[in-house]
Amino acid sequence: MAGISNFHTHTYLCGHAEGWVPDYVRVAQSAGCTALGFSDHCPYPEQDSRFWLMDGGKGAARGLNLWPEIRMAEADTEDYVAAVRQAAETVDFPVYLGFECEYDKRLHSWYKDELLGRWGADYLALGPHWVAGGQELPYIPGVASRKEILRYFDGVVEAIASGLFAFVAHPDLIMANGRDWNSEIEAGLAAVLDAAIDCKLPVEVNGLGLARSTQVGRAGRLYPHHKFWELAALRGATVICNSDAHQSQNTIIHAQLARDYAAEFGLVPVEGIF
Repeated sequence: MAGISNFHTHTYLCGHAEGWVPDYVRVAQSAGCTALGFSDHCPYPEQDSRFWLMDGGKGAARGLNLWPEIRMAEADTEDYVAAVRQAAETVDFPVYLGFECEYDKRLHSWYKDELLGRWGADYLALGPHWVAGGQELPYIPGVASRKEILRYFDGVVEAIASGLFAFVAHPDLIMANGRDWNSEIEAGLAAVLDAAIDCKLPVEVNGLGLARSTQVGRAGRLYPHHKFWELAALRGATVICNSDAHQSQNTIIHAQLARDYAAEFGLVPVEGIF
């Protein structure tokens, strides 16, 4: 497994992963990694009134529900940045500082001025987990409303066009709960692919999704979903293969799973994002 890069890596700070920055770096080094990117779930503003919404016109202001239980807190950011930068000095391959972010245009200045600006992130990964634009931000695999699904796809296309992101993580996450493939899902995902192609943005084959699959065979997997990747191959999308590591031992193993899957469709991944 020598010569493999991975730009999708999490740490314990997000509350649903294990291990700290040096743990992942050691595994990557032992596997002959060529480049490692940390992209833990980004912090969002906790006290900034710019991101408060009026509650039903009743005069009570409250913040967006930004899923604080599955991401680092603002107070963690300094330690995260320092740990990644320090780790980069200990190995002979590049180690990059990133964040995985959802996108909501109301937070555009947060991504640009705080994550990329103040904290100097090398890149942002687009993790399209939610339907943006409301006060609650529903998790897309569980969304059944046609209106919300269409709004979700519009939001992903808008995020790609924002110019903030280096790649689209798990672009077929909408299929994760076993959703039926239909013409509207295909059209929405095709629009995502076309936007990514137009913006020269890679779409990610996600190794964690492959590892979590409990069914054997291409058609049994929830995500990565074979119909999406057939479409990606047909349209000529640029592909990146990442681990989405939540445990250090999977830093490179899951990235290899993603490459093996991409090869089934004749897709050759890029090895860098810079």
